[in-house]
This record gives sequence, C-alpha cells and structure tokens, in this order.
Amino acid sequence: MRPVRVVVAALAIGLAGVAAGCGSEIGDSCSTSDDCNAGTTSGGRACDPGGGGYCTIIGCDYDSCPSEATCVRFFTGSFQNRTCNPQKEDLPASDGTDDCSADELCELDGHCVTRTSELRYCMRTCSDNSDCRDGFECRDLALMKAHGGEPVPEPGTRLGDNPQRFCAVAPSN
Repeated sequence: MRPVRVVVAALAIGLAGVAAGCGSEIGDSCSTSDDCNAGTTSGGRACDPGGGGYCTIIGCDYDSCPSEATCVRFFTGSFQNRTCNPQKEDLPASDGTDDCSADELCELDGHCVTRTSELRYCMRTCSDNSDCRDGFECRDLALMKAHGGEPVPEPGTRLGDNPQRFCAVAPSN
C-alpha cells in the first residue's frame, strides 16, 4: 500500500508544479493584475478592466511583448487635426509629406495626433474573430481605422497595408 501513497503524492506534487507554471496570457480575462501574473517570473502584467478584464503589459515597444502578442499604440482623446497620409508622412521630401508637426504622428485614420497622447499595450494577436474572446474583435486595417489602435512598427519602417491583427474590445452597437 505504501507504493500507492508515494505515487499519489508524486502525482499531486507534479500537478501542483504544472498548475504553478500556467500563467495568464496576454488577452486573457482578469479581475486584478495578480490574475495576469500567475506563473510568470517577471511580473509586470496589468489587468485593464475593459471588456471583462484584459491581461496586458503597458508601455511596450515593437519587440517587447510575449510571443502571443504585439505592441499596439492607441491615442487618447478625439482628434480632428490636420489630415495626413500615413504612408507618406515624414518620408524624404521627394517621396513624402510633412503635414504633421514634429510633436505629432500621422495616425492610421489620416489625422495628425500629438505624440504625448500615445499609450502602448501588448495585445493578443489573431487571424480572425474566432481567435478572440466573446465581446472582442480581431482588428484588421479597416477596424483599426474605425475603432482605433495600430501595431507599433519597427523603427524606420511603416505598417504597410496588412499590419498584424490584434484582439480588442468590440464596440457595442
């Protein structure tokens, strides 16, 4: 009977180790930031309360998110500033335009926005809506323009016509 107890104890210890190694991924639901840091060694994840909670990392850069995520920038406020062409803004004079001032960026929707209004979050990547939780949408370029958010490009590059899609709260109708 003793070998059975040893096997049961070893199995329980093994399962506890597996459970401790499981942590919330970017985009998982949460109530507090502790929910997002379970099983992680570095911590630093936060719970954004929108849409039933969204595990994220705030203040990311183009290459600093975990493998299941991409860094996305959002702009706070509502801007109807000068129009601009995101594909041509800040390119050399022969190919580009400079519609936005030095303290502005050209947002995907074609408006200049102040750089200080930018907030960055790691967001779960997706191919289509089935990759996202209920109440979330997989934002392609058209949805990014309509609802906000755009992946942070590698320095010196542009997003292009097919940027990385990400899961974000779907606007309510």
